[in-house]
Amino acid sequence: MPMEAIETYLSAHRREDRGAPAWLHALRRAGIEHFERLGFPKPRLEEWKYTDVAPIARTPFRPAAHSEWQSARQVAREFSLPAGCELVFLNGRLVPSLSAAGALPPGVVAAALAEARGRQEELLREHLGRYAAVGERHFVALNTAFLGDGALLYIPRGAVVAEPIHLLFLGFAPDEPVACFPRVLIVAEEGSRAVVVETYAGRPGERYFTDAVTEIALAPGAQLAHVKVQLEGEDAFHVGAIEIRQAQGSRFESHSIALGAALSRTEIRSVLAGEGAECGLNGLYLVAGRQHVDHQTCMDHERPGGTSRQLYKGVLDGRATGVFHGRVIVRPGAQKSDAQQVNKNLLLSEEAAVNSQPQLEIFADDVRCSHGAAVGQIDEEALFYLRARGIDPAEARAILIAAFANEFVERIPVDAVRARLAERLRGALRPALVARVGENG
Repeated sequence: MPMEAIETYLSAHRREDRGAPAWLHALRRAGIEHFERLGFPKPRLEEWKYTDVAPIARTPFRPAAHSEWQSARQVAREFSLPAGCELVFLNGRLVPSLSAAGALPPGVVAAALAEARGRQEELLREHLGRYAAVGERHFVALNTAFLGDGALLYIPRGAVVAEPIHLLFLGFAPDEPVACFPRVLIVAEEGSRAVVVETYAGRPGERYFTDAVTEIALAPGAQLAHVKVQLEGEDAFHVGAIEIRQAQGSRFESHSIALGAALSRTEIRSVLAGEGAECGLNGLYLVAGRQHVDHQTCMDHERPGGTSRQLYKGVLDGRATGVFHGRVIVRPGAQKSDAQQVNKNLLLSEEAAVNSQPQLEIFADDVRCSHGAAVGQIDEEALFYLRARGIDPAEARAILIAAFANEFVERIPVDAVRARLAERLRGALRPALVARVGENG
């Protein structure tokens, strides 16, 4: 892509605030240098073969400045969750008046990154930028170049956070296209337990770009459940990376939900760096019209005895397109690794399409690894069975689609998210199904 496609970001970076400490300046500088070298990814790159980011590159997104939003409280209330702590961000920056610190166990920190730079600087210097490397990661480099605000979650040794911690990121672009760069760092010390929900949302009709990066470090025996809910507006774009490093005996589970955005891509990579680590990656994407959704996963078994499970399901209608590229790596010496990977897709129209690429790279001989992928349409026999019992055609299709998605929905560890997703599934599917039944008679 031509240089002018990235010049907006290079110019904005030159105007960045210079009041940050030297270590943060160095991190940002490395980010912009790598982004200038890499530019935007091109379809000729294997990992970007099926996702063309030209719509992002050719739109003159301006890095969002601090802004006020009169309706922010109402919109935040719409996406709020019952949680022990809820931090609300507008274009990547914390809005204290909309946030609720809640009652957290002693020693637990849930704060804005900008605030933490003064109070937890050593923690940030040790972990920030360590897991999400900028080397060959186009959008990680761009996010790092504009690293400013976001969230720091620190769970000290042995702490158990009973209620979910909710991070709500709202996009706002009333006048011109803007880009925002939320950054999340989660550090869970030995034997700690927590549930974290990240929600990305915005108003319909606004054109903005979210480039989000989450870094997670789990100490021995730590347990973390992470839920990401992507509900961006239909004119928005979302690219996110989640990087996890797991120590011995740690347990991590991810639940990724993608319902919004014109184009979205989520990259999740977990390094099972300690013996006996366990990781589960689950995902559900529901897209229609001309939406495009892409999930890239990587389970990297570095040490023996690791267990990983992946289950991703997609429902696609209209001319929507989907991509799933799941990768499992078992390193030399990582004996007794146990990895399973499954991707299933349900196409509701002849124009919808999905590209599924499960992949195993095994360099050890005493392992149990499997993968599989399936793409199909609604079972006509099951549909006939329901209709024969007097169930309306649209309702019958909705029942079968809900049953397909339910395997994922039941795994979500947060009741409010599970209920809200079930409601959104019903609301999103019914109009399209009614219209389709009408077309088909």
